[in-house]
Order: sequence, then C-alpha cells, then structure tokens
Amino acid sequence: MIKAVVFDVGETLIDETRIWTRWAERLGVTPFVLMGVLGGMVALDMTYAEAFRLVRPGIDLAAEEAAWERDDPGGPRNHFDEGDLYPDVREALGAIRAAGRQVIIAGNQPRHAYDALVAMDLPADSVHTSDGWGVAKPDPGFFAKVTAVAGREPAEILYVGDRLDNDVLPAAAAGMRTALLRRGPWGYLHAGRPQAEAADVVAEDLHALLPALERLT
Repeated sequence: MIKAVVFDVGETLIDETRIWTRWAERLGVTPFVLMGVLGGMVALDMTYAEAFRLVRPGIDLAAEEAAWERDDPGGPRNHFDEGDLYPDVREALGAIRAAGRQVIIAGNQPRHAYDALVAMDLPADSVHTSDGWGVAKPDPGFFAKVTAVAGREPAEILYVGDRLDNDVLPAAAAGMRTALLRRGPWGYLHAGRPQAEAADVVAEDLHALLPALERLT
C-alpha cells in the first residue's frame, strides 16, 4: 500500500510559464523563441542551460542570475509564487492527505524556492529542496533523503514528477512506485517514449492520482 506521495515542484506543482517568459525578456528574445529552443533541447535530452547558450552564446548563468538580482532586487525574476500554482494542486494534495496518505514536496529547487513553497501553506506534511539537502535528482542520494524524511519503505512511496530522467527512472531504481505527469514540455515528450512504461501511473493531472493509489498494491 502507498503510504506517502512525494511531489516534484517545477511543472508538477508550479506552472513555469511566467518564469520562462521573464527569462526571455531578460535575454532579449520573444517567449516564443526561448520556449521553442527549450522544447528542442528537451526533445534532444539536453538541458535548459544549453537552450540559453544557443540564444546567448557564452552566457554564464550564475553570473547572469547575480546581475539580474542586482538590476531588479525587488522583482520576481526567476522566482515563483502562489499565482504560479497549477489549479489542481491544493484540491488534489488535500484529497490525498485526507485519504490518510502522507504528502511531501521534494524537488530540484534553489534555496529561495523553499520559502516560496512554505509561504503558500499547501496541504503537505513537509517541504524539501535539493539545495537544502545538498544533493539533486537524479542522484540516488536525493531519493535516499526522500525515503528518510518519509519514514517509509521505498515501496510505500509514490514519487510524482514530469520527467523520466529526473523522476520516474531514478525513483523506480530506488525502489519507489512512480507517476509520470503529462504536463510541461518534459511531461508531454517523455510520456510518449517507450520508457514511460516504467511508470506505475501516467497521469493527465493531479486529480488522477487518488484513484490510482487505490489500484497500487
């Protein structure tokens, strides 16, 4: 029986459209251009950093983020807030928790994302980020941390995310059950791959998870 459901953050709970749009403005291109290039990188299993380097060759992302913070210290920049939550998040997480399952949020996020997630007061038992743990997906150490904070056996945990490489495959390798969410560029592209069969559940939205939990034994 699944006793804990653990959620990734970006494009699982958080719609990153506004973040990518602000990045496009920062880089001096249209959102269409940046998101198109990003989609191409996703399809080629390359990183978003490589998309940025195509748009602005030689970019130093860390330096650019630091400069952006200096230029716009009070602005949203590449941060998210309550307005970026997908509309099904509160209701779906609340229903899973009301059904007696532990709800945990744990994803690859910078330290400031922890404060943003906690400020939303989501129906979750705990919130964790890769920066806070000092280890990021797909490193097995990240999933060892998930198991530790859940206090469950890996087989009693369902990890929910939008990617095969960062979520489904490493979580399954750690002994967890997995759900692949079909949203965001990674979610749609990865759900169409043969490896998606490794997921215990392929979900169109978060509301599909609670019925699926009843089927997972």
